[in-house]
Amino acid sequence: MFLSLFDLFKIGIGPSSSHTMGPMIAAAQFLSVLKANCNNDFDTSNVARLRVSLHGSLAFTGMGHATDRAIILGLAGYEPDNILPDAVDRVEQKIRTDKTIKIDQICVVSFDPEIDIIFD
Repeated sequence: MFLSLFDLFKIGIGPSSSHTMGPMIAAAQFLSVLKANCNNDFDTSNVARLRVSLHGSLAFTGMGHATDRAIILGLAGYEPDNILPDAVDRVEQKIRTDKTIKIDQICVVSFDPEIDIIFD
């Protein structure tokens, strides 16, 4: 069986890829579902805000391992292999400042990472 380096190592933000890649991908997939619903018959006026609850090791060590940052980037529509490292700080800061997530061009939902990411 042939394995390449890309099978062993994955592109991701750090410092702990186990606490960033999965949450970032899950948040991006959740955003995709919301986008699909924004374009269909889903009434986004009933959505007041997004809230994320982390459990287990993601809750215990997530802040120190940048899980919150990964969630923010995922909800902004990025996955580990499609965000430029130079854009990470800018994207994160914009969401932290605006306290919103754009689900689609017509859908904007309140999201304040300081209170809406719960390390439960």
